[in-house]
Amino acid sequence: MRGRSVARLWAVVMTVGSLWANWPQWRGPNSNGSTGTAHDLPVTWSESQNVLWRTKLPSWSAATPIVWRDTIFVTSAEEGFTPLRGGGRPGQTTPDKVFLLALTRKNGSVLWRRQIDDGNRLFRKQNSASPSPITDGGHVWIMTGNGKFACFTMDGGEVWKRDIQADYGRFGLNHGYASTPLLGGNRLYVQVLHGMHTKDPSYVFAVDKATGKTLWKVERPTDATSESPDNYATPQMAIVGGKPQLVVSGADYVTGHDLDTGKELWRIGGFNPTGNRANRTIASSVVIGQNVFTSSTRGHPFIGFRTNNLGADVPTPTTDGKYIYVLVDNGIINCLEAETGKVVYQGQRIENGTYSASPLLADGKIYCVSEEGTTTVVKAGPQFEVLGVSKLDSLTLASPVAADNQIFIRTADHLYCIQKK
Repeated sequence: MRGRSVARLWAVVMTVGSLWANWPQWRGPNSNGSTGTAHDLPVTWSESQNVLWRTKLPSWSAATPIVWRDTIFVTSAEEGFTPLRGGGRPGQTTPDKVFLLALTRKNGSVLWRRQIDDGNRLFRKQNSASPSPITDGGHVWIMTGNGKFACFTMDGGEVWKRDIQADYGRFGLNHGYASTPLLGGNRLYVQVLHGMHTKDPSYVFAVDKATGKTLWKVERPTDATSESPDNYATPQMAIVGGKPQLVVSGADYVTGHDLDTGKELWRIGGFNPTGNRANRTIASSVVIGQNVFTSSTRGHPFIGFRTNNLGADVPTPTTDGKYIYVLVDNGIINCLEAETGKVVYQGQRIENGTYSASPLLADGKIYCVSEEGTTTVVKAGPQFEVLGVSKLDSLTLASPVAADNQIFIRTADHLYCIQKK
């Protein structure tokens, strides 16, 4: 999409703090693509340098690996189908099973794998293994693009399993369902915002993480049309007026919801003033201090600041709380002050390529991985500086993650553990 912008919504909002030293869910311990506990990370590597191990995976996926202590969780279909950029057979269903795999951090060997779905739908760069796992160290949860929603113990014992499409109707997104649930306290929060291929209402719901039972479900209405209701992002947790709330961005609005009931507490619109029928949401919002940052089309009369043409379509921004780093799909990096929206630098180009993976901020560095498998490492802070460029074996759609002194990168073929040697 063109003309993407970064917008800050004025609200009394702050992130819910976390002391986890792991990478427990899609955007990490802080839900913003950053970790403050990683250290001594390398800036260059190759197939023969600074790679502790690599493990062959059954198939490609855009899902990030998640890390808890000595265990890594990844999702994968059974067999490999390479996505075709701008082509492919959207909506094709293959007989491949979809699995959750647990690997050991020691050497990458597979500890166990469990089937969670029996069909894999392909949507160009996406498949049914696109949503990322989530863990709290006691259990791990996963939802597939087909709506299979399951909970396992850390050693692979199934606790519960549901079929969300069977319960609430078929998903109707143009490129298939890809949102990762958000873990907060004893609940998992899920958004299903769709409209391109359905007239069913969009909705948000919460489940008890221990039982999988739905605690509440509410419709999330919109006047967006065609593809604009479709949302591939993940909800965020914030504290508004001293009380935790769920923040859902997409379908031309940002809304806040009561955690106990799902009731919509506030709504901000104006993100699609021209009525763009293809204004679907891919990048997730980022919550920093009192502000929610989200990508949108031009025109925000109620917004604290807006920065036209500095936002991204697919990658979710990352932040250290002082600066917001926006990686654009075409390999441009923009840096903004989080408090004011002032442009610190813009238009800085890294390695040529297409970027679908969201950037990782760790150890004072920003790791940007292109679809071509090239990682550019940029120094965090107000001065743009490339620290290193590295290349791995194949197509990469998944976002990199870090834990302790290791980086984990999932390509179409392998999971890599990168560490200084």
